[in-house]
Amino acid sequence: MRELLKGSALIKRAKAHVQDPYSFRCIPQVHGASRDAIAYVERVVECELESVTDNPTVFDDEDLIISAGNFHGQPLALALDFLAIAVAELGSISERRTYKLISGNRGLPAFLVAEPGLNSGFMIPQYTSASLVSANKQRCMPNSVDTIDSSNGQEDHVSMGAAAALKTWDVVEDVERILAIELFNAAQALDLRRPAKTSSKLESLHAAFRERVPFVQNDVVMHDLMEASLAFVKELPLQ
Repeated sequence: MRELLKGSALIKRAKAHVQDPYSFRCIPQVHGASRDAIAYVERVVECELESVTDNPTVFDDEDLIISAGNFHGQPLALALDFLAIAVAELGSISERRTYKLISGNRGLPAFLVAEPGLNSGFMIPQYTSASLVSANKQRCMPNSVDTIDSSNGQEDHVSMGAAAALKTWDVVEDVERILAIELFNAAQALDLRRPAKTSSKLESLHAAFRERVPFVQNDVVMHDLMEASLAFVKELPLQ
């Protein structure tokens, strides 16, 4: 965070507030916890990809056949449920920052437009973000705690890993949209802070973003701009 903000004129301004909201002040702790969870899931997936899942397992050199349960998807099901929660939290805290940006605080106009009484501005993108966060909360009910009997009782405990994977995919895609909406709002807020500038790294990011997504002066249909922001986020290099 310090490296990203190095040289920012905005961050050097005299502080007018005792504390910042958690969604800003606790970014390292919340994002860091999710990064740790993602790293754990990566290790589990790598282990399972390298593991034997045959049943029965045949050991030709030992002339041995063992009927066991290496096929069971519980390791992946638990990890995928964990991944869904970790990624959903990135979206949850992102939406809170978006909400704060449009709330008319800290010298920014309400809804991030010059005439908020006549323009709804960035209200609808925040609605979109909030609805996606709400949907992700419902998806984060763990699939791995569920099971149902099949195969005439032979398969009496199953992982529901496929269901966990499908819902986690949806969570990840929606969080990409939530983050894109935050960037859309943050770029608008930064322009409203001019002539003050942020760090050179973030100014470069902002300039690249503005080549794809313009500053919003008056009300426009936001869908295309949100889609352009999403495409920009998808093309960012992974860190």
